[in-house]
Amino acid sequence: MTVLASIGWSVAAAAVVMGVTALVARRQGRVAVVDVAWGAAFAGAALVCGAGAVLADAGASWRTGVLVALVVLWGGRLSWHIGRRTAQHRGEDPRYEKLLGGTLAEVGMARAVRKVFALQGAIVPVIALPVSVGVVLSVRWWPVVVVGAAVWAVGLFFEAVGDAQLASYRSRPRDQRPPVLDTGLWAWTRHPNYFGDACVWWGLWLAGGLASGWVAGLATVIAPLAMTWFLSEATGAKLIEQTMMQRPGYPAYAARTSRFLPRPPRQG
Repeated sequence: MTVLASIGWSVAAAAVVMGVTALVARRQGRVAVVDVAWGAAFAGAALVCGAGAVLADAGASWRTGVLVALVVLWGGRLSWHIGRRTAQHRGEDPRYEKLLGGTLAEVGMARAVRKVFALQGAIVPVIALPVSVGVVLSVRWWPVVVVGAAVWAVGLFFEAVGDAQLASYRSRPRDQRPPVLDTGLWAWTRHPNYFGDACVWWGLWLAGGLASGWVAGLATVIAPLAMTWFLSEATGAKLIEQTMMQRPGYPAYAARTSRFLPRPPRQG
């Protein structure tokens, strides 16, 4: 199986997942269900590309197994976590209301498909490039695969532990918790889950892209760069901060705590 064929399978998998999600959104009357499909779309793309590579006897089977396992573990955990969280809220996410200019019932399904489902479906194959390319190429530097898996593990730790600490904080009654979560990983970065997500994709780039050689590494580096930009400057941390800065205690927390990259909190 060629690189282009593998990328094509990734595109097809993303299209199927987002298409099904759009139908679910139409039935439920809210676009926010796409957040649950985000991790599932990557897992589906990795499984399809990995299966295609194995059937075509392309790439290194051991590295294919590693890449597929890492993406499925990350994507499965993310979809499960977001699904459990969104199940507690039946209304639309304010982010999507702002993006669409109203609720799904007000703006119609066509706008939601164009501005949400089609857009995210197009982004998935780009971010998944290190995986769809890596499964069909030979491994040039196997130690880089090991380093990539280690970076992925660091990312998953920050993401999973950060989510768990936030869930524990939110489970406490409002009058029994501080106005801002500033302990644990949240004392080192204001967005440990987003930082962890970025690390996951830098790890996958190392293991799937750079480990295949310089050409493959340069051709796929757009994936972690784009993901990091989305998480830190576009739809992730920067967007949330616009609202969080209005919360009592948050500006002081922001003054002493790094926005993205972890570091010890400033004193005083």
